[in-house]
Amino acid sequence: MSKIIGVETIAKVDIQSRGKMITYWTATLLLAAAVMLSGIGQLMQFGGNIELVTNLGYPLYVMTILGIWKVLGSIALVVPGYPRLKEWVHAGIFFLMTGAALSHAFANDYGDNGFNFILPLSYAALNIASWALRPKSRKL
Repeated sequence: MSKIIGVETIAKVDIQSRGKMITYWTATLLLAAAVMLSGIGQLMQFGGNIELVTNLGYPLYVMTILGIWKVLGSIALVVPGYPRLKEWVHAGIFFLMTGAALSHAFANDYGDNGFNFILPLSYAALNIASWALRPKSRKL
């Protein structure tokens, strides 16, 4: 009888950890893709990036700086190893996205239905989820 209980317990733990790992990778890959595409868009000055930056009062070279950091950060999130670097990337993404939301709020540039404010905050939330769900091998 104790073997059956032990097997059930192991099965539950395995399913929970597997679900957590799937959720972690889903959040992390979505975050990395969003940050990578955003960085590439800023580097190539696609879409409304120029208008977005000038509406906030920032110089255009900020797009190049942020674009480079976003591309490098998204790569660092998915590359195996380097747990300290990943901690810094998560911190950087959090400060970047909350800073972007605040910049839009202070400039009264909310966009359509608050898009310019809500999008960076949703990326910040995705970042927190990815960080909180990271496996032990990615913790310091």
